[in-house]
Amino acid sequence: MKIGIIGGSGFQNPSFFQLTKETELSTPFGNPSDVFRLGKVGDVECVLISRHGPGHTIPPTFVNYRANLWGLKELGCTHIIATTACGSLQEEYRPGDLVVIDSFIDRTVRRETTFFDGKNLTSETSGVCHIPMEPAFCSRLCDLVYETGKSAGKNIHPKATVVTIEGPRFSTISESRLFHSWGANLVNMTTVPEATLAKELGLLYVAIGLVTDYDCWNDTGRVSAHEVLRCFKENLEHMAFLVKKTVEKLSTMDWSEDIDSAKKLVKSSIV
Repeated sequence: MKIGIIGGSGFQNPSFFQLTKETELSTPFGNPSDVFRLGKVGDVECVLISRHGPGHTIPPTFVNYRANLWGLKELGCTHIIATTACGSLQEEYRPGDLVVIDSFIDRTVRRETTFFDGKNLTSETSGVCHIPMEPAFCSRLCDLVYETGKSAGKNIHPKATVVTIEGPRFSTISESRLFHSWGANLVNMTTVPEATLAKELGLLYVAIGLVTDYDCWNDTGRVSAHEVLRCFKENLEHMAFLVKKTVEKLSTMDWSEDIDSAKKLVKSSIV
């Protein structure tokens, strides 16, 4: 078992991660966002990568999600814990809250969304993969994250639907109100295609959202990049604690059937 941790905005170098070495890795799908940092969380082997690169230099559209996920798989990861800053689309999801994301609505238009693109860049990605996306995330991991956060007394929501927009701009008030009217809970810029690519590789993936703002649907203010990063940094210790405790707990569990089922699902989806 090895855990991949994808650090979103403000989550590049968590204090609980014991760095062993850094490694660069080229992939058939191009270069990843950053070096892969190999190390441990407690006694558990983990690999950390910064989604937006060193210094947050890569916009959401241009993150090489395929290279990042492929590299994590090549380094032996079986699980992925991803962190992401999110805007709230519903009053009860408050800035500072942690959220287990369990579904998404894809509003992206410019991204590479599959490894199976007909280019046959590897023997493993030939054909067309019609991967089922329900459940969109590993249900067992989602439950574990929520129970871990709840038992620690964190303000955490057990489920949420996120609307992933293209970015890097934020939504207009009309877009934000539309997403709110759909009943979606959050909006962000990175869950898609990260979650779908992880599933195509047979990786067990969970996304933990940190609510940073109310977007602009409810007239309480206007979201800004500085406000998002400020709120994320103020609540970073809560996110770091949750990731750390989740890694420690999942390492004591038997995931062999889950891993095997995820791989079989991929194989059965290729035509």
